[in-house]
Amino acid sequence: MHVIAHGGAGGPIDDPEARRDALEAAVETGEAAATPLDAAVATVGELESSPRFNAGVGGSVQSDGIVRTDAGLMTDDRRVGAACAMPGVEDACEVARVVLEETPHVLLSGIHAVDLAAAYGIDVDRDLLTEHTRDRWAGEDPPASDDLRAQLSWLRGTFGREEDPAADPGSAASDPNDYDTVGAVAADGATIAACTSTGGRWRALAGRVGDVPQVGSGFFCTPAGGASATGAGEDIVRVTLARRAVDHLELGRDPETAAELAVEEFEEITGSEAGVIVMDAEGEAGSAFNSAAMQTATAGDRD
Repeated sequence: MHVIAHGGAGGPIDDPEARRDALEAAVETGEAAATPLDAAVATVGELESSPRFNAGVGGSVQSDGIVRTDAGLMTDDRRVGAACAMPGVEDACEVARVVLEETPHVLLSGIHAVDLAAAYGIDVDRDLLTEHTRDRWAGEDPPASDDLRAQLSWLRGTFGREEDPAADPGSAASDPNDYDTVGAVAADGATIAACTSTGGRWRALAGRVGDVPQVGSGFFCTPAGGASATGAGEDIVRVTLARRAVDHLELGRDPETAAELAVEEFEEITGSEAGVIVMDAEGEAGSAFNSAAMQTATAGDRD
C-alpha cells in the first residue's frame, strides 16, 4: 500500500518534530490497511485523534464557541461520501465513509449527519477542545451569537487577506497552531482513495462549511489518481483545487508536477495560500504548497 498524508498548509509550525512523528505514525497505520479506502480513512483517523492538528480533537472553534468537523472521501470509481458541520464528532472521516457505503447520498450535514454517525456506532459526544483551544477561546470576546451582523464584523479580521487594511494582523489567522485540514491519498496499484478532514477555520461564523467536504475542492479521485487539498477554504472552492490537480494527472503529468501546477494556478487566480498532495494509480506521490509550511509523510515502497 502506498500512502501520502499532509498536516495542513499554514504558518510556521510549532513543534514540527512532534507533528512529523504523528504524520509518520499515521501513514504507517495506513500502509498496513487492506484497501486504499481503509488506508485513507485509517491514516486520517490517526490525525483526527491527535490534538496537534486542526481536525477532530483540536479543531477550530466557531463563533458560537463550538467545534464542528467536516470530512470528505472519494474512490477512483467516483463513489463519494462527505459529512459536515458536526459538533462532538472526532471521527469525521468515518462518518463520511458511512455516507459513502450506506446511503444513496453524497453529503449529509449538521445534526442529521451526527444522528447517522450515532446510528452506526460512531461516538458523537466527544469533547473536541484541547487545553490550547480552550484557553485561546477564553481570550476571545465574541458578540452575542444572535447578533449576526456584529458577529460578521468581529470575524472579518480572521478571514481578511494581508492586503486588506481591515484585516487584523494579530487575529486568530496568525496563530502558529492554525493549519487548515489534514488529508491522505492511498493507492495499491489497482484502486485509489482520497480523504480530507478538518475542524474548519478559527471563529468562523457558526455553521460555516469550507472546501473539505465539497467534491473537487477539498478532495477528488479518478482512475488517474487522487488529491487532498488544504488552505484558504473559500478560495479552494472557487477554483476546485483538488480536481485541478487530478486534471493534470489525467493530462499525463507526474504527481509532483500536477501538484505544483495546481498550486501555481490557484495562487495566480486567488492570491491566497494553499497546498495539495497527489498520488497516481501506481503509488507515485507529489506535493506542493505556497504557504509558510506544509508537512507531509509517505509510506510504501515502489517496485
